[in-house]
Amino acid sequence: MGKKAKENRQQVILECIEHKESGLPGTSRYITTKNRKNTPDRLERRKYNPILKKYTIHREIK
Repeated sequence: MGKKAKENRQQVILECIEHKESGLPGTSRYITTKNRKNTPDRLERRKYNPILKKYTIHREIK
C-alpha cells in the first residue's frame, strides 16, 4: 500500500531560464519532487541563483 503512494511522486530538475539566456558560464539547477497526478504541467518556481545573485524563475527540464 505504501508503494502505490510513492509512484505518483516524480523527481524533477529545475533550471534557471534567465541564466540560460544570458550566455554566462555555469548553470543554476535544483532537484525537487512533484506529484504528477496533481501537476501534469511543467513546474515553475522562483529560486535563488547564486551566480546572478538574485531570485529568478526556474523551470522544469526533461
